[in-house]
Amino acid sequence: MSTPTADEVRAEVEAWLDDNWDPDLTVREWWARLSPTGYTHPMLPVNAYGKGWGRDLAAAVMVTMADRGVMGPPSSGLGYMLAAPTIAAHGSQEQIDQFIPEILDGTVGWCQLFSEPGAGSDLASLGCKADKDGDEWIITGQKVWTSGGQVSDWGMLIARTNPDAPKHKGISWFAFDMNQPGVTVRPLTEMTGRALFNEVFIDEARVADANIVGGVNNGWAVANSTLMFERASLGSAGKKPNTATPGAKGGALDRPAGEFAAKTHSEGGVPGLGIKLWENLVDMARKSGRISDPVLRQRLVHLYSLIEINRYSMQRAKDPKQRSGAEGNIAKLTMSELFRRFREVGLDVIGADGMLKGSDDKSSGGLVAEIALFSPGPSIYGGTDQIQRNIIGERILGLPKEPGYDKNTPFRDLPKN
Repeated sequence: MSTPTADEVRAEVEAWLDDNWDPDLTVREWWARLSPTGYTHPMLPVNAYGKGWGRDLAAAVMVTMADRGVMGPPSSGLGYMLAAPTIAAHGSQEQIDQFIPEILDGTVGWCQLFSEPGAGSDLASLGCKADKDGDEWIITGQKVWTSGGQVSDWGMLIARTNPDAPKHKGISWFAFDMNQPGVTVRPLTEMTGRALFNEVFIDEARVADANIVGGVNNGWAVANSTLMFERASLGSAGKKPNTATPGAKGGALDRPAGEFAAKTHSEGGVPGLGIKLWENLVDMARKSGRISDPVLRQRLVHLYSLIEINRYSMQRAKDPKQRSGAEGNIAKLTMSELFRRFREVGLDVIGADGMLKGSDDKSSGGLVAEIALFSPGPSIYGGTDQIQRNIIGERILGLPKEPGYDKNTPFRDLPKN
């Protein structure tokens, strides 16, 4: 079968929505209706319940849903963004059939159990251990900065399965059940007042040997795929439909789908970075009488240019002949810079009201303060800006690696912390 054009995809999705969208369906019913079509995650291969389409056709699906004002798939979850494509790339067909359908129908939520108190930027130095016990592994350790851990049913866990191997070689990637004894999740409240991140304590919890994805001690390669998908998703631009938090713990499954389709922004509070948000700032500047300020106008145009450059970069990345291999890293860096720029320009536009939050801020309804308080986070999570630059420098530009211990040194012989 030949690959359709973007126009053909839009027409196909429009026709399907005409027959199937109903705002009175519950979120659970709507996602169950949507997931078998392949439209939920079109970039997944056909054997992983997708369409095998490229980014441009997947974007056509999402733009069509957004233009129609329907609720989108469970794309806000880490299962959708990270676990599904990782399992599709490295998992067996049995693992694909076990885990991906319930990610796509939104009935389970996933989190990412990677970072540790002593293993953040140097992730491969992780100390969470997995000891083999028959057909299971016993997991003990601590994870931190776990986004959505408090509403997740499963976790993408990397743990050390062989301390005698070099640090990058003795790691395995597990699909880990969060709903079991020995797992304690503690939310970490940010200065936004919310708790996006968590710390997770694992005390002799268990995971089946069959839940290792990509093979024992091959977890670093699998984790790198997860991180690649993470950087690409964090830096992605484009119009998307509104959605909700997947999984029973998220509390959305039995609410009307139309309720989420009508939302003006996500329930997380932080708006999407893009041209709509920029237009919002321009409108605020007009209402405050500051739109004629030449310095502010210059900063607004600079911000507009960054948004457009990011959009062009995403378009260029669709062409395999123009890809450098650093697209995900560059997109992640661009997102960090956009958050900083939106913060600075937004605070410039509303002035002293930037010290207020929520309804107390009459200029932006708390929007600018939300961005300002959240803005330091994107330069840290998903791999710090410094790590992204290191990857680009070493892997893409061929610059010398930072000095360190021989890569073949067994993990147990490396100094800790």
